[in-house]
Amino acid sequence: MISPETIALVRERTDIVAIITEAVPSLKRRGRSWVGLCPFHKEKTPSFHVSPDRGFFHCFGCQESGSAFDFLRKHEGYTFPEAVRALAERAGIAVEETSDQAVVAEADRQRKARDELYAVNALAATYFEEQLRNSEHKSYALGELGRRELLPGSSAKVDEVLQSFRVGYAPPGWDGLQNFLRAQGASPVAAETVGLLVPRSSGSGYYDRFRHRLMFAVVDAQGRVVAFSGRVLPDLPNAPRDGESKPPKYINSPESPIYTKGQMLFGIYQARHAIRKEERAVLVEGNFDVLSLHARGTGNVVAPLGTAFTVEQAKLLKRFASEVIFLFDGDAAGRKAVMLSRETVRAAGISARVAVLPDGVDPDELARTKGGKRGKRDEGETIDQGSHGGKAISDLLASAKGMFESLVEMALDVSFTQADALERHARIEYVKKLLAEEDDPVLCAMGKSFTDMMAGRLDIVRSGEGAFRALERSVKQALTAKQAKHAAQRRLSHGQQPTRGADPALGTASRIASRPPGSAERQAMVGILIEWPALLDDADVAEELSLLEGPGVTLVAALRRAYQSAEKALDIEAFLSSLPPLMKGFAARRLADPATENEAQAKGYLLDNANKLKKLLLSQETALLARENYRAQNWEIERGLLQQAADKLRAKHGL
Repeated sequence: MISPETIALVRERTDIVAIITEAVPSLKRRGRSWVGLCPFHKEKTPSFHVSPDRGFFHCFGCQESGSAFDFLRKHEGYTFPEAVRALAERAGIAVEETSDQAVVAEADRQRKARDELYAVNALAATYFEEQLRNSEHKSYALGELGRRELLPGSSAKVDEVLQSFRVGYAPPGWDGLQNFLRAQGASPVAAETVGLLVPRSSGSGYYDRFRHRLMFAVVDAQGRVVAFSGRVLPDLPNAPRDGESKPPKYINSPESPIYTKGQMLFGIYQARHAIRKEERAVLVEGNFDVLSLHARGTGNVVAPLGTAFTVEQAKLLKRFASEVIFLFDGDAAGRKAVMLSRETVRAAGISARVAVLPDGVDPDELARTKGGKRGKRDEGETIDQGSHGGKAISDLLASAKGMFESLVEMALDVSFTQADALERHARIEYVKKLLAEEDDPVLCAMGKSFTDMMAGRLDIVRSGEGAFRALERSVKQALTAKQAKHAAQRRLSHGQQPTRGADPALGTASRIASRPPGSAERQAMVGILIEWPALLDDADVAEELSLLEGPGVTLVAALRRAYQSAEKALDIEAFLSSLPPLMKGFAARRLADPATENEAQAKGYLLDNANKLKKLLLSQETALLARENYRAQNWEIERGLLQQAADKLRAKHGL
């Protein structure tokens, strides 16, 4: 809905270096580019380049690239319209929209309504935070935090975490929040929409949904409060309870136009940078697990919000890292949750590992362990908790196993011997199904070692059982079939995968020796044109473009289509999107890290390479004519060939 003119103006006025420097403080000027440590993957040597001339960034390590809009989308989790609006506001540009006026008006109305919902949630978060400091009943909330060793004022790190997660307290009154929102001029209808207020069943008016609960703000990837999660606290003296049943441990905000629980993760905003830095996310079950691990130095931790781990949540994580480690509670429910998550991670295309906690222990408890405790993990096996706190967590994460191996171990754990025949058969069938669905070529390459592992695992529980023999045969058959499948796939793709080397778009490193003569010169010419597309209109340069061939011709044609001669501007997004992957990588590298300082220098460099290419081509033609002369039987033909060879030699030397 945002007009192309607005997008172009925002792109023109945005200082991409200023935007990226806020997230990449290591960025330093180097020639025409700025270079720093990539924010998208861990590295020790800077390979992240930013070109202010082009408004473009590219990492030579992980291949992430794009405009300032793309940076906000990939680093901060913005959508494209959100990124445009954020940069427009920063540059003081009014956002204009274009479309049917009725559609524009409706979109504007919906946006303002959503902004009102974000605003009322932000006010509520402020109210809950203030009540944690000043309410007469705050001791109940502080007691729960103290029990978790997260008491305000206990350490600077704890205070930082409590403030980051906007932890607060909902007092026991029925209208405390309602009165506060009214005093701030907030709409009660908006508060009802996001679930802060509930309409009274009799009469008019509202009452507070959250009462006498420890409050956690749910913040989206852009830092906006979208919902709340309230944890139950011990009853107040002589306080009436709603009904006779025990109150739920957590009450979460209902879904609203700005909150869908299956698409949101608790802690994603606070953890996003740590997830990128560590290149993995840690998934736990509860809010306190998240806070406790953050307070003890493990900052890449998030949790679902009272739901099973969904594909949408997995895809949200994948925007920040390609791997997730499950750190669920060490009980039957935690193991079941991991088993149910296998299809989720497969559907989302994110790799997964599992860290196994001792039975009956949750991450929060382990993080607070003071050492010396040993928890039972399996029969005859114990987990040493001599390391404690953050060290215990980091050790556990380091020992995380692949999801497939973990699921097999869960299915064939010590309880396998205690199961009846039907359940044992069901578990064996489950393992066979896991193997049949597994596509990991590394696992398939394990071959006999995997079969031996399975045999050993089952031999412990029931040596010689017929079901075990059947499973062993099934494992061998499945592995053999999968090895054949992956071998066929490797043969099919042989020679087509890119290898490391300079500019694979115009020849891979492994084939440099067999590249046609002149490839380096053509590659240099194309690279210069990418850096300075205005040279396409230069008459001297135009004469030399006939020397290009193959991929170079394709790339220059795409460059010409994306270059607007009248405006002297290159539409980088259109240019890159029209290229095959290998050519796109080559072009992105030249855009982010130009080899020349100015257009005059670039033109001279291009013409020098064109002259080298001409001489090379003339040498080839001369050699070819000499061979033809050797084979010639007719004197007239031989004389003609000699004359042509002489002409080629004179041309080569400029005579």
